[in-house]
Amino acid sequence: MPPPHRSAGEAITIRRGQFWIPGERVRLPSGTAQRGPMFVHWEAPADGAHRLPLVLVHGGGGQGSDWTGTPDGRPGWAPRLVEAGFAVYVVDRCGHGRSPYHPDVIGPMGAQFPYEAAKELFVPEDPEGGHTRWPFGRDIGDAELDQMVSAMGPLPVDLAESQRIDADRLARLLDVLGESVLLTHSLGGAAGWLAANRRPGAVAGIAAVEPVGPPFAELPGIGELRWGLTAAEITTEPVAATPEEVPGKAIPGLTGTPIALFSGGESPFAGFADRIADFLDAAGASAEHVHLPELGITGNGHGLLWETNSDRTVKPVIDWIRTVQHA
Repeated sequence: MPPPHRSAGEAITIRRGQFWIPGERVRLPSGTAQRGPMFVHWEAPADGAHRLPLVLVHGGGGQGSDWTGTPDGRPGWAPRLVEAGFAVYVVDRCGHGRSPYHPDVIGPMGAQFPYEAAKELFVPEDPEGGHTRWPFGRDIGDAELDQMVSAMGPLPVDLAESQRIDADRLARLLDVLGESVLLTHSLGGAAGWLAANRRPGAVAGIAAVEPVGPPFAELPGIGELRWGLTAAEITTEPVAATPEEVPGKAIPGLTGTPIALFSGGESPFAGFADRIADFLDAAGASAEHVHLPELGITGNGHGLLWETNSDRTVKPVIDWIRTVQHA
């Protein structure tokens, strides 16, 4: 096969750049260091963009590249969003991708994400053949699975502290951008809820793709969603003194905010999406569950961002974000 730059591809004219949301300065025996900076890459159409920028927050142990391409080398959701007229800000959550990790400043690192876990989450055994949008190899050593797993790293042991750092950096990114729409995937959903909670009024809407749940779930090997949809504390009105008091209380930043939860037909995450929507509605949000098979989009699992019909799975998300843009 020819190298990628010699393959047939699409020419897209865009504006792009990058910057950092710096971390706190901490004193170490070796000198002064930063704790958990967040890398931000942005792209926008060459001739202007829609009013509200989009902030793309990757999931779990992934990185911003989850949004930019697919395991078989096609354009990912981020370039499709730019083609649709949006400015996109793709982050590497703290300690992931190009955002540096060191245990002296962020805390102990968890286990490396193995192939077996990736297979269970994204390409599980499918005896009934319903998961048709991952036609690539499903075995360790298959090229596309290699590509997907290459992007995945460990999570910090302290999930709550990791989410607190992510939320702080995302909130400060919102200070730079102004009113924005958040687009999150999987475990990145928790960072989105928390960032909106920290900056009420700065988030015009949240498109949560396959968000982690259900509320108050124990996530094996990862941590516990002690505060409903987050491991880190989320604020409520009136104040919840304990996590058990959160359900039914208003959550600033989510109150009145339109939220869409997108799920694939062959993903186990679809089974609890309605429970997440109910939790958000009880917090004052306006949440809806968009189950892709109901739109005629079938065969997708948890990794619907990069499955073979990714150009189709992104269209309902684009359509929903346009309704927020025009609200």
